[in-house]
Amino acid sequence: MNVSSRVARRGPLLPTILVLAVLVTAYVVFAELWTTKLWFDSVSFPQVFSTQLAAQVILFVTFFLVMALIVGGNMWIAFRVRPLTRRTGQSAILDRYRDLLEANIWLAILVPAVFLGLVSGASAVGQSREYLAWWNRVPFGSTDPYFHLDVGFYVFEYPIWQDILSFVMGAVFLGLVAAAAVHFAVGGIASGRGRGGGNNAARIHLSVLAGLLLIGYGLQNLLDRYGFLLQQGTLFTGLQYTDDHSRLTAKVVMAVIAFVCAAVFFANGFLKRWTVPLTALVLMLVSGLILGLVYPLIVQSFQVKPNEPVLESPYIANHITATRQAYDIDDVEIEPYTAETTVSSGQLKEDAETLPGIRLIDPAVVAPTFENQQQLRGWYSFPSTLDVDRYVIDGTETDAVVAAREINYSNLPDQAWNNLHTVYTHGYGLVAAYGNQRSSSGDPVWIEKNIPPEGVLPEYEGRIYFGENTSTFAIVGREQGEAPIEFDTPDGANNTYAGTGGVPMGDWFTRLLYATHFLDLNILLSDRVNSQSRILYDRTPKERVQEVAPWLTLDSNIYPAVVDHRLVWIVDGYTTTRNYPDSEAVSMRQAITDAQTTPDAGSDQSINYIRNSVKAVVDASDGTVTLYAWEPDDPILQTYEKAFPGVLKPTSAISPDLMAHLRYPEDLFKVQRQLLTRYHMTDTNAWYQQSDLWQVPTDPVATMPGQSDTSKSTAAEPPYYLSIKWPDDKSAVFSQTAVFVPYGRQNLAAYLSVVAEASSSDYGKLRVLRMSDTQQIAGPSQTANAMTTDPQFATLMRSYLNQGSATAKYGNLLTLPVGGGLLYVMPIYTMREAGSGSYPALAYVAVRFGEHVGIATTLQEALDQVFAGNAGASTGEDPGESTPPTQPSTPGGTSTDDQAAVVALQNAQKAFTAADQALRDGDLAEYQKQVEVAKAQLADALAKMGVK
Repeated sequence: MNVSSRVARRGPLLPTILVLAVLVTAYVVFAELWTTKLWFDSVSFPQVFSTQLAAQVILFVTFFLVMALIVGGNMWIAFRVRPLTRRTGQSAILDRYRDLLEANIWLAILVPAVFLGLVSGASAVGQSREYLAWWNRVPFGSTDPYFHLDVGFYVFEYPIWQDILSFVMGAVFLGLVAAAAVHFAVGGIASGRGRGGGNNAARIHLSVLAGLLLIGYGLQNLLDRYGFLLQQGTLFTGLQYTDDHSRLTAKVVMAVIAFVCAAVFFANGFLKRWTVPLTALVLMLVSGLILGLVYPLIVQSFQVKPNEPVLESPYIANHITATRQAYDIDDVEIEPYTAETTVSSGQLKEDAETLPGIRLIDPAVVAPTFENQQQLRGWYSFPSTLDVDRYVIDGTETDAVVAAREINYSNLPDQAWNNLHTVYTHGYGLVAAYGNQRSSSGDPVWIEKNIPPEGVLPEYEGRIYFGENTSTFAIVGREQGEAPIEFDTPDGANNTYAGTGGVPMGDWFTRLLYATHFLDLNILLSDRVNSQSRILYDRTPKERVQEVAPWLTLDSNIYPAVVDHRLVWIVDGYTTTRNYPDSEAVSMRQAITDAQTTPDAGSDQSINYIRNSVKAVVDASDGTVTLYAWEPDDPILQTYEKAFPGVLKPTSAISPDLMAHLRYPEDLFKVQRQLLTRYHMTDTNAWYQQSDLWQVPTDPVATMPGQSDTSKSTAAEPPYYLSIKWPDDKSAVFSQTAVFVPYGRQNLAAYLSVVAEASSSDYGKLRVLRMSDTQQIAGPSQTANAMTTDPQFATLMRSYLNQGSATAKYGNLLTLPVGGGLLYVMPIYTMREAGSGSYPALAYVAVRFGEHVGIATTLQEALDQVFAGNAGASTGEDPGESTPPTQPSTPGGTSTDDQAAVVALQNAQKAFTAADQALRDGDLAEYQKQVEVAKAQLADALAKMGVK
């Protein structure tokens, strides 16, 4: 009696636990769904949430039901056609299993059917965007050269038909296995050597399922023919000779064989012998081995290899055409360029407009300078690599180096919950410096600085609640009469959020949902959460754009800009695919990795089509996301615009102020740059032989003497934004530039530029200056080596290298087509090694044209050195600010000896310049005199620096 009581008391425990588990799971799922809905409502993109949710629900239910019905239905059929009588005694375990199955048949059917259905439904949910694109697909208007199908078939339809066919075959196969298990369990399939080998119903049932599976296999072979246009072959991505002349035929033959085998299995119910269908199946497998592997190998080895250039030529031609179209490089303009290497006085006269646009402030170097001079408080920070933008100042478009001053949570003085989430909620202001100016101490000349912002830019809302570093949630807003608690400015002023971003969470139920979402009980308990509170989360611009446009691939580099009196983030979005027929596939991550960019490993994807279809803008203060259809003719963009109506605004809605800050994106340019290393060749023989193959050079700066970071010594040289004047153009334009060297060589092969100014009628025009084959033009590494080994350069730099007090840090090596040749310009910074407050200051500028090297404290002086004392045009530098910097600035200033040492170095440099001029004039006596002066000044400088 006591035992029975205990069992009775214990009986409800398990059901209670299960009910509670179901309720908790349901609540957590609801909390995630509802908070997601609230977030999409807060950014005014509710249709994205509802469309995705509807698609996911439909796919889940559909795939769940199909899988569950196929598996469960076949198990039920197997049970229904079981023998009315069955033999026992063959196995006690099997007899016991049969008894349990017959007693719990519905449970035995539902458990595997529901489980497999849930797995299938969950897998289908992850494909919701692909199915939405398929349902809303738009044709490309161009066809492939082999099957003459619209490109949209490969991009939108082919992956879906593959997925559906694979799913159906998988469901039929699982149904076959499950049915066979039931037939065996109930005696429909006899075990051991029993006569008859089971009943006819089981044989017919399993034969039909096997036949259906073979039909699916045959259809898969027919569908696989189109996949050859997307597969990576021995030479390229796409259809090749062996595919066309053996594998395509093999696929058709295998499909016919599969259909014949299916017919044999269907007939097996009448043949009553498994020998015939199993023999057919073995013959099909052998045929597949011969047709799919052996025959193509024979064709490739004995027919194609000896005659590969001729046989593959038409396929290479189609591949080149498709690749150039897919990456939008089919209209690239390549023109021969006989670069001048000799110099003469006044040679840069025709390039007067270009010289003031040469950027001397390197965004990859001066971040510590921004930190030191504009951080203002320890919890603010700037990115390690800054951005380049343009602003109209005094009526002239001016290149600028810019960065947003954001919160750095790791440097907060106290990591308490309230500090992280309610006090230090935002950064403040854009910091901008002239790209081509520096102060007398080598520091940047500020366009915009300080908090609140001061400078020449129009007044704007500068609070940064949404930025690249805002990785945690913030709770903002206060009730009337309460004192503000958000830290706002370094002078101690506080702030109350006045924006409309974020989700209102004043009621207890929403607080409970977000406490669940973030697993943070403080949201529910904190007194700082009130009726006016709003919660800001998913605050990085990339997160916000990716959420509202999940079909976009985002550029790795976003940048801030002051637009229409607001501080905003500009994000470039791409529509990409891996299914453009016959186009070369590339790794996106590999293509965009260089000395300044190392994307996350998880961001890698293989693509063979790309368009910069969307320009996205995220307001730094209220988080508003705006998407502009930048390339409205892109079929992929049109497809997703149909799937998510109302998410895009037309290009005509872009304000003039915003248009002035849009630019050609970096990642697209890098991908196109990589493709152009080979696909600038349109002749099939040249392409096959790789006789004119280019490559992106390694960044020479990483291997310069004295550089401490050699981890990127083999990384590619990054492209650079700067204003250049193309040969024969009338004016300079903001561009993105890069260079190529011949494969395995270091001399220059070509100079690449794209018009990056969005408002220009030539925006996006890719142009290449191809170097002459009759003379060798120095590439970046050769130029860097020539600079560092130049006697004047070496003498000036010796005092900064390996002396223990300061080091030289080399900036980006820019290349510009001026003076009928190519001009290299490299800023040189100096920085104290000791002291946490040290930062780089611009000290010298080195230039090279042809074989002539110049180095001086200003770009103008360096150019004049190279061009026989007169470059012929002004760089626009202020003579009053051209004094060479003292040793790099530190909070404690510089010593008298340091200042005297730099003055001596300046005098030495002037003496060297005078000596060079005397040598050109043939005045050997004056040359010797100036050399002696320079040596004396250098000795004096080294003595004052304590160098023996």
